[in-house]
Amino acid sequence: MMRSILVGILVLMAAGIGWLTFDWYRGHYGGEPFGAAFTLVDQKGAPITEAAFRGQPSVVFFGFTHCPEVCPTTLFELSGWLKTLGDDGKNLHAYFVSVDPERDTPQVMNAYVSNFSDRITGITGDPDKVHAMAKAFGIYWKKVDTGDGDYTMDHTASVLLLNAKGDFAGTIAYGESADTAVEKLKRLAANG
Repeated sequence: MMRSILVGILVLMAAGIGWLTFDWYRGHYGGEPFGAAFTLVDQKGAPITEAAFRGQPSVVFFGFTHCPEVCPTTLFELSGWLKTLGDDGKNLHAYFVSVDPERDTPQVMNAYVSNFSDRITGITGDPDKVHAMAKAFGIYWKKVDTGDGDYTMDHTASVLLLNAKGDFAGTIAYGESADTAVEKLKRLAANG
């Protein structure tokens, strides 16, 4: 009983944080192309720019390959959501942008992202350019020393939704229910 109550509270908190994030982004960026121009590389080493986020709706998640929980969980769920949508989501493009480009080379990104779905494209590149992109998209990230000579990365855990014009269209919060996430993606795909 207590576990159910705690899970319910966590779900409500995640939904509330997602709504607050959406409302803040909408107020600051609604109706305008989101983010800023960038030139990076995809997981195959090919150049990729902000043009990838135009012409079709996009799902963008910032994370890193050494992430212990949030990133693999989110990519696994995203892959499942895309499968659930089937043909309803065929026009959605999904991207995983590294906030740890020092370790996340195109080769590392390709091996990592390929474990989840061939529908998700990894993005990495020069650290200064990656961090400029993340900042323009309102993404928080911070390198955190683990005390053993290694490090981890704190980062925004929400998935960003962009319409075909590249405008901000919403978020999917970490831990949001699969049904709600699929409905958001279905609306995004239908409205372009």
